[in-house]
Amino acid sequence: MVRRTRKQPDMARGSEEPHAPAFHVGGNLRPLSQSDMSMIVSHAFDILSTIGMDGLPEMATERALAAGAWHRADGRLCFPVDMTRKALARAPKRVALPGFTPKRDLQIGGGPVHIGTGGAAVQVLDAASGSYRDSQLTDLYALMRVLDASPNIHYGVRPVVARDMVDPFEMDINTAFACLKATSKPIGISFCDPDHIDPVVEMFDIALGHSDGFRQQPFCMAVIVHVVPPLSYATEGILMLEKAVRAGMIPQICSAGQAGATSPVTLAGALAQGLAECLAGLVVVDGIQQSAPCIYALMPFISDLRTGAMSGGSGESAIANAAAAQLLAHVGLPSTVSAGMTDSKLVDAQAGYEKGYTVAMAGHAGANMINLSVGMLGSIMVASPEAMVIDDDMCGAILRSIRGIEVSDATLDLSAVERVVSHDGHYLGEDETLKRMKSDYCYPALADRQSVSDWIDGGRHSIWDRAQERVKEILSAPRPSHLCAAAEARIRATYTIRLEP
Repeated sequence: MVRRTRKQPDMARGSEEPHAPAFHVGGNLRPLSQSDMSMIVSHAFDILSTIGMDGLPEMATERALAAGAWHRADGRLCFPVDMTRKALARAPKRVALPGFTPKRDLQIGGGPVHIGTGGAAVQVLDAASGSYRDSQLTDLYALMRVLDASPNIHYGVRPVVARDMVDPFEMDINTAFACLKATSKPIGISFCDPDHIDPVVEMFDIALGHSDGFRQQPFCMAVIVHVVPPLSYATEGILMLEKAVRAGMIPQICSAGQAGATSPVTLAGALAQGLAECLAGLVVVDGIQQSAPCIYALMPFISDLRTGAMSGGSGESAIANAAAAQLLAHVGLPSTVSAGMTDSKLVDAQAGYEKGYTVAMAGHAGANMINLSVGMLGSIMVASPEAMVIDDDMCGAILRSIRGIEVSDATLDLSAVERVVSHDGHYLGEDETLKRMKSDYCYPALADRQSVSDWIDGGRHSIWDRAQERVKEILSAPRPSHLCAAAEARIRATYTIRLEP
């Protein structure tokens, strides 16, 4: 777990503190039995100990060999079960993920469900014209501002690639800056090059107003694809992982095999291989720094076997990612899964049902983080701020369902029943009804609950119409103030920042 002390508010911290969100614990949905989980975990250990991995850079390989790994005759690096179990025992079960603003801190692991963005979409849906265009830096900033104002979205992994950024270093610096400036929630970014991590951390130190500030308050994850399925390390990803851990940045490392293509076609086999790849990342992290905080993303993607294309909104994807959350909880690792990856290109009924059941199942299975879950369309190739605010509405209802039902003497009040049936004949005027209107019930911001006649009289507005108005309202409001002007000026004087002041 990351330990840090909070400094008193200084020039870098805004004065406004958002209300802390309420988090609910999942885990009641159990797609796998205890026997199922034991078999899958055992198979994952067997994969690592007999088939192993290839592609690990030399320095990391030397550390692994010193810890007990061994080379097969064909050069693949195998990890004995005992070695992997020791690394697993040392791994933190919970990771503190700070926000830039303290009330937005998250605790990853142990059950609470958090919903966020993710992916690397290359297009955005233009709400006015209905057309698709290349995503730009301003789109990234706008999407992260919408995220900042969405109460049921807890963190923001960069949802789009700024395709107007040509230079890789400028892309990484500007991506980090746009996310930092737009929201005080925890963020996550990817990198084009391992050498870009240290300059980004230095920029975050400036933003926090004191040297080594980011190490104390690592509000940005390094989202790293550490493996290329099946069972091969991504060399550059491992180099990024080393840089990130040494810089004090919390990594979120990802295995995303595609069943029937880069992982076994059976869901059990895909889960086992993906878990083995996550554990292969754990061993590397343990070699860099024992007990280093890390978040593990097991994302079993699904192929439509008729075409080979990814199918993010499928029932198979929903159950596989729910099972992935269950498996990571079973082995005691802070978890990330994917959900909400609709295959629809529009915000339509298909998008609604695919997002709804995939996110709900992941949450009820106890995923600590649900990436790719909001604002995405077209199998995560397209982003939409209007989709994001609609999805925020959806996530409010899902989180309420995860919260469950309170059963107690207070909620089973016999005297209240006697009083109502003997007098008014309804509960509308009861003190308990008024008291629990907001504490027990979730009310949508965009979904319509009017009668048909009132809806017609009001202009027949669809949820898409209301989403467009909500996005305009967010983007026309005063910009977030957590990054103070002095810190921003220093950043702009130090780096080439393309986002207009």
